[in-house]
Amino acid sequence: MAASLPSAAVLGARAFAALEGLARFSDEPGKLTRLYLSPAHRQAAEWTKGAMEVAGLTAFIDAAGSVQGRREGPVPGGPSVMIGSHIDTVKDGGRFDGNLGVVAGILAAQALRDAGIVLPFALEVVAFGDEENVRFPTHLSTSGALAGDYDPAWLEARDADGVRLADALVAFGGDPGGIAGLARKPGSVKAYLEVHIEQGPVLEVENEAVGIVTAINAQRRARVRVTGEAGHAGTVPMALRKDALTAGAEMALALEGIAAGHEQAVGTVGVFQVEPGATNVVPGAVSFTVDIRSPRDETVAAMEAIVRERFAAIAARRGVGLDITTYAKASAVPMDPTLQEALSAGIARMGVNPTPRRLPSGAGHDAMAMAALCPAAMLFVRNEKGISHSPLEAMTEADAGIAIRALLEAILELARREN
Repeated sequence: MAASLPSAAVLGARAFAALEGLARFSDEPGKLTRLYLSPAHRQAAEWTKGAMEVAGLTAFIDAAGSVQGRREGPVPGGPSVMIGSHIDTVKDGGRFDGNLGVVAGILAAQALRDAGIVLPFALEVVAFGDEENVRFPTHLSTSGALAGDYDPAWLEARDADGVRLADALVAFGGDPGGIAGLARKPGSVKAYLEVHIEQGPVLEVENEAVGIVTAINAQRRARVRVTGEAGHAGTVPMALRKDALTAGAEMALALEGIAAGHEQAVGTVGVFQVEPGATNVVPGAVSFTVDIRSPRDETVAAMEAIVRERFAAIAARRGVGLDITTYAKASAVPMDPTLQEALSAGIARMGVNPTPRRLPSGAGHDAMAMAALCPAAMLFVRNEKGISHSPLEAMTEADAGIAIRALLEAILELARREN
């Protein structure tokens, strides 16, 4: 049945050509910055819609800004297998994160159409628009809309320029009032598959082109504010200082130790802002972020409790004020075992590896939201040095082709099981 499908080499070449096309749409010249609901996002959405239509899908840009494409199965309106990822980026990001998965879905749909393969279910490809959650304080809002888990309060959220999400959505061409209607009914999606660069070094270190995700890590994110007393750097004695920066620095180091003491856990201070930020002033306040993750919910909960306890002790000893506000929580999301086996069968059928590497994902993905609606699984692709969220993201055409051909084989495996 798969004899007329394109080779991995051809699929890889097609993927890189498409990714180069998508990379043209950026809000910053010389960089790839494509934030949710920005002009570049709109351009990329229109490009993606056109690519879906060329691949034989009926496509549209939905009320929340996602691009949805569908080819009907034998029963119009019947259940589908959905392939998805995202086309938004971080600021000055890379061309593979998210975009690869969208291109993979489109090329898989095109290959199946060109080969004349009729599936026993509908096939859908979705390009979500708010996975990175950089512009607004949301969490997987566009995939959450399909999964029936959209928080209406997000519409009132504002970006750094004070623009309200609802207003940005209208300017984009979306419809805040139509988001509730995007929620899919239980059973309408049989499976969700996502291809994504690993965003880590494991596959490269182990010389594996692709790997199968077992679970997406739990995570907590918090904003921390430490309030001390500003003073003249030359006149306030060391023993009398209430230096917010040194207190915050000690807290950051404490987080590092807490994370190192828990297996497979990580802890990061990614933003650190000092006030007033003058060379001759003892810092009066600092604000910073805390990000903790682990494959186990109980580990993240334990780490969060220890962080609060240790930070409070540091603040008390140094005589500074402390406020910790948790703003994002996500539970660990296991990937569906049956779909993992379908991906494994697809990889094995290609002769790449009869026992593909299985590994957890330390980063969040749209598959987290979709797993609440239907069985979900992810295929990771080798990424040079594990670098991501950076223009230094790099992978090979060969690996992209292997991943897309493995995706095709997994879809055919699901079709065989259906039949």
